Amino acid sequence: MLEVRNIRASYGPVIALHDISLTVPEGQIVTVLGANGAGKSTTLRVISGLLRPAAGSVLFEGQPIQGKPADWIVRQRICHVPEGRQIFATLTVEANLNLGAYSRKDKAGIKADLQRVFDYFPRLAERRRQVAGTLSGGEQQMLAIGRALMARPRLLLLDEPSLGLAPLIVRDIFGIIRAINEEDRVTILLIEQDARLALSVASYGYVLETGRVVVNEPAADLARNETVRKSYLGY
Repeated sequence: MLEVRNIRASYGPVIALHDISLTVPEGQIVTVLGANGAGKSTTLRVISGLLRPAAGSVLFEGQPIQGKPADWIVRQRICHVPEGRQIFATLTVEANLNLGAYSRKDKAGIKADLQRVFDYFPRLAERRRQVAGTLSGGEQQMLAIGRALMARPRLLLLDEPSLGLAPLIVRDIFGIIRAINEEDRVTILLIEQDARLALSVASYGYVLETGRVVVNEPAADLARNETVRKSYLGY
């Protein structure tokens, strides 16, 4: 579904990605691991159109999308849940969710998908008229994922969904991530600091170090690779 080929990207004079390549097959969860500053979030920013690459290509179903505007990429049903959630803090939960569907015109489908989000995240249903900025961190993460689901994505880009959350909340969110993949057939590219958790849901993994892919193999093999675990994954 997604191919990233030899992407090079910079922030001013600082090169963040050095010829990154990766593949995300349709229907699977692929994870990208690595320390802070390895280039994980930058990779997602290039894919979602928030950062124009200096070189290389991004193909979605065989068609180049690198350099396209972010709103055009959303209309291809590629949705990015950024690190830090970035919800609209002064709007209600329901208004945030409806903004996720801004590119859609099918009112019946939007209504059905809103209910689907509430089925996944009952707390959001309970707080649908609450101002989003007053939610807990876990609830805000649920809202960020739910807002992306309102665009009915085919490819979901998740950046650090466990960041700053209590273990029980993380467990619930990752259970829902698995359900989104298996039940709704949404392909997922997952960035995650908790390597053990990421590898438990993914089928394939890439490890980045200072903007380069240093290892890539099936998730089960990465989880068993003692050298990789000690050198790159931190457990």
